[in-house]
Amino acid sequence: MAIGPRYKVAFRRRREGRTDYYFRLRLLRSGEARAVIRRSSKNLTVQFAEFNMGGDKILASATSKKLREMGWEHSCSSIPAAYLTGYMAGKAALKAGIEYAVVDMGPRSPRRAACCSRPWQDCATQGWTYPTGMCSLPRTGCSAST
Repeated sequence: MAIGPRYKVAFRRRREGRTDYYFRLRLLRSGEARAVIRRSSKNLTVQFAEFNMGGDKILASATSKKLREMGWEHSCSSIPAAYLTGYMAGKAALKAGIEYAVVDMGPRSPRRAACCSRPWQDCATQGWTYPTGMCSLPRTGCSAST
């Protein structure tokens, strides 16, 4: 590791590969609501958040844990569970008055049939829209978005 007065240590979350601060800054500058999709080894979480200086404000959320309460007996981290979680999140978003959101999947890359990309496609069946194209950035932040 480099030492000396000119060496700057990166933020801890950047070193761990958990946060891309340049991408996060572009998302926050848009002023749009974000659909935050996070997947753990056992569950999936979809939250609709708005930026606030004191911390992000969660407007609506859905987790795959709620599927167990509804009688789901299978894995909560599978693609069908991701579909149902996205469907529940879309309903909650419409109830909260959110019609447009920018997708924020964190460090995961979007793949067509992945568990992280499935919820936002299924939230769209509920009626809210999101940018599409090469990148999932706000309307003003990326020329490839629509």
